[in-house]
Amino acid sequence: MAARTKSTKDRPSYRCTECGWQTAKWLGRCPECQAWGTVEEYGAPAVRTTAAGRVSTAALPIGQVDGRQATARSTGVDELDRVLGGGLVPGAVVLLAGEPGVGKSTLLLDVAAKAASDEHRTLYVTGEESASQVRLRADRINALSDHLYLAAETDLSAVLGHLDAVKPSLLIMDSVQTVASPEIDGAPGGMAQVREVAGALIRASKERGMSTLLVGHVTKDGAIAGPRLLEHLVDVVLSFEGDRHARLRLVRGVKNRYGATDEVGCFELHDEGITGLADPSGLFLTRRDVAVPGTCLTVTLEGRRPLVAEVQSLTVDSQIPSPRRTVSGLETSRVSMMLAVLEQRGRISALGKRDIYSATVGGVKLTEPAADLAIALALASAASDTPLPKNLVAIGEVGLAGEVRRVTGVQRRLAEAHRLGFTHALVPSDPGKVPAGMKVTEVADMGDALRVLPRGRRAKTAEA
Repeated sequence: MAARTKSTKDRPSYRCTECGWQTAKWLGRCPECQAWGTVEEYGAPAVRTTAAGRVSTAALPIGQVDGRQATARSTGVDELDRVLGGGLVPGAVVLLAGEPGVGKSTLLLDVAAKAASDEHRTLYVTGEESASQVRLRADRINALSDHLYLAAETDLSAVLGHLDAVKPSLLIMDSVQTVASPEIDGAPGGMAQVREVAGALIRASKERGMSTLLVGHVTKDGAIAGPRLLEHLVDVVLSFEGDRHARLRLVRGVKNRYGATDEVGCFELHDEGITGLADPSGLFLTRRDVAVPGTCLTVTLEGRRPLVAEVQSLTVDSQIPSPRRTVSGLETSRVSMMLAVLEQRGRISALGKRDIYSATVGGVKLTEPAADLAIALALASAASDTPLPKNLVAIGEVGLAGEVRRVTGVQRRLAEAHRLGFTHALVPSDPGKVPAGMKVTEVADMGDALRVLPRGRRAKTAEA
């Protein structure tokens, strides 16, 4: 009986590295969180008692702790500093993840060159490219510095050896999935390898007071590859987003122990490299002398930053029994809802039997409900083939009952529109303080909003 009890105790158990679910046998997929390949074996821990030991540093009242050691240092790229909360803190570890080809290596190479100086060396370790390939990119984007050191390594021990030799203030690892430790079984990029490599680099960063930027891969679903523990270990998690066919790139803060996570950095990717955009609204607008039917402007919030964007719609007679609904940069469900509201609440019946095309300008994606009013007005303008008044912006969420609801940050949106020269705005009730010289019209429902269209055109559209 005693032997049976001991055998049961020593029997291996399995645990999901994502959610912690436990089982007595191995499974390829965790039944709790539905993640694949996260169930790993672990032994039953023995019950031990840890004796009290000597402390490394004495505990101090929080008011006596020196906060100057956590002062951020600028990276040389203003838009990245905005997202980081002022710059890189010594000892901070930042994880930057994004789709292949979005421009992660280009951005970090530019940061490496601008952050390097006499007092602060930068070490750029590449595991995906050769040193000569990185040098060619540095020549193209003018990212050369005498204090920027470059190494092509995929062995963790060699990377730690470079840290002892160069003694950098900033380490850039491109990428963490390509480096492996010889003491851990498994291929580079596996969960065990990523955990070991990240842990070693984090320990080195904290001990040396060295800032570290790690490049991370993403899965086809857009999630950061590797164990979720990686995101918990690092101090900052940044997401690099953008359509490879557009120039705009956005850096969003997902996690930040040193600042807010509602900031967004805007960049423009071009042949000469990547540059920050302090005023990116110009990418999302089409400047024209004559107003065109089917266009309406709105102000969206990316984090805390207001951006003026343009919504375009086109309606044509359908040649097939089921009319087309094509959307780019907008959510298909939101556009379908606006079509239903216009037909039922706005009495515009001409849209149901026509092909509808809706898109944004400049590759921006509008997902927040504040763009509903602009989408609806663009569709109504296209259906009536008459333009909206020039220098008009529309802000507001539209409900299924046709009401126009309030949204957050109306004052910031109006201030940005006024700064760019727009003089008229359609907003929900009670917008707050209005910029001087700007005409603001409060609308309660779609009936009030559609009054901006000429009266004759409205009647023609309703009868169609």
